[in-house]
Amino acid sequence: MSKESMKGTILWHISSILDLSEEAKFDNEFIKTVKPSIDCISEIYNISPEQAVLFSHFFGRGDDNSISIDDIARSINCKPIDLLFYQSDISELVQKRLIVEYKDRNHRTKYYIPQHTFESINTNKPLFFSNHKNLSIYDLFDLFEEFIERCTDKEMSSDTFIREVNSIIDNNLHLTFSRAFKSYRLKETCAAILIFFCEKFVNNDDDEIYFSQMEDMFESSAVFRRFKSTFTDRTNMLFHVGLIENTKNNGFVEREAFKLTDKAKKELLPELNVNLIYAGQKKDLILADSIVKKKMYYNPTEDKTVMELTSLLMPEAYGSITMRLREAGMRTGFACLFYGEPGTGKTETVNMIAKNTGRDIMKVDISQTKSCWFGESEKKIKKIFDKYHAYVEVNETAPILLLNEADAVIGKRKDVAGGSVAQTENTIQNIILQELENLNGILIATTNLTKNLDRAFERRFLYKIEFKKPDLKIRELLWKEMIPELKDNEANILAERFNFSGGQIENISRRKTIDSVLSGENVNIEKLIEYCHDELLQKENNKPIGFNSNT
Repeated sequence: MSKESMKGTILWHISSILDLSEEAKFDNEFIKTVKPSIDCISEIYNISPEQAVLFSHFFGRGDDNSISIDDIARSINCKPIDLLFYQSDISELVQKRLIVEYKDRNHRTKYYIPQHTFESINTNKPLFFSNHKNLSIYDLFDLFEEFIERCTDKEMSSDTFIREVNSIIDNNLHLTFSRAFKSYRLKETCAAILIFFCEKFVNNDDDEIYFSQMEDMFESSAVFRRFKSTFTDRTNMLFHVGLIENTKNNGFVEREAFKLTDKAKKELLPELNVNLIYAGQKKDLILADSIVKKKMYYNPTEDKTVMELTSLLMPEAYGSITMRLREAGMRTGFACLFYGEPGTGKTETVNMIAKNTGRDIMKVDISQTKSCWFGESEKKIKKIFDKYHAYVEVNETAPILLLNEADAVIGKRKDVAGGSVAQTENTIQNIILQELENLNGILIATTNLTKNLDRAFERRFLYKIEFKKPDLKIRELLWKEMIPELKDNEANILAERFNFSGGQIENISRRKTIDSVLSGENVNIEKLIEYCHDELLQKENNKPIGFNSNT
């Protein structure tokens, strides 16, 4: 596209200013020369003629993410010292978000053109920013999240960040958060970090913030180091006001991990229940509608029990049963245990029960989270159950709390003489037992555990379903279901020769599919038998899992 065809656009006017300034100096005579273009830029962005010229030269170096005052001086054909007279104009461009100011690693002031400015010029439309009035508390924190991302991506300076935050807070004094925040009268850095802590807590449920997370909020390493020292020695105003504190691990203070105090949560966030925010947004849930329907094959005993449990958890039946239990003064919670060897369909059965009863799933993988519990186990586990209870409270159909691979928390108690780890594990068990006692909703725990179940847990599980390996008839059906092109006699051969679980048969089916795609040829029965032997070898090489191991 030629320059002439773009005549009258923002880009054309900027280009005209740059072309005419090559041989001119930045003075009143020059401004008169390019007055039509300057007037156009001034009107579109509501800036002065001098600012329009400066902005054009900044944009002329838009491919540079580290623009200096010296760069602009050379572009305008003047001395850097001359631009000191226009520093307030440059600051106005920053405030209007046309350019971004930041400090480099050497604490030198640099500038760059943000993406929204490029979009404004490319689309030939003025910048538009909402005044963000009358926001809900949820919208407020969504906006804070956006600003923090822009700040950490260096698309917004820390000065602009706090200026925007203060403007939004002033426009939303109907919120308790805004009024409380203003009452602290914090300096800029402290105010920005407090917003950061609140946003991470509300939007990410993050109650343990490390220096590595905060560092990107600062424009230079030097500024961050000075801030860090005030946090390390607890001289920062946020500690004096009682809004931030160190987290603890095994009773010991974590020097480089911090969180909001209970006071901060009470004063700043009283108008929202953080757990209810998650519940309303259905964060951390596997939605029933998203679960893919799958045909399940069970041995006769399991089939009957799973069908019975599914019928009881149908919303109408479940509501009637819990009402009767409540009237009789009994516990209303449904706690169920699915146990058996790996690959026998425990977790998939939970998915299908959820799908058939229209229930979402809140899934917690115990094996992955247990290591995070040591030191603050009570708080971590309580947070899981508090969040689940919030989901139950705000959803008409109670979701299922799935404790997946729960071997580590439902086995027999350990001797506390074994040390702090054993004591912590026993504490975890006590907390979960208490939560089961007060359960309002549906909990299903899955485990590979076939013995050593703690009796206290055994009493609290209303339904205990053992998932055994499929019998011969079911194995044949599984082979045919997963590899439809198998002949009946081939499915029978595989079922008779290999006592596989559904999960193992699925592994072989996936391998067969991958090899067929790679080779472009169909996999025959001999090759499938080879895969089966490989699967057997793989299982033999695997270490025992769960409480069947002698550890």
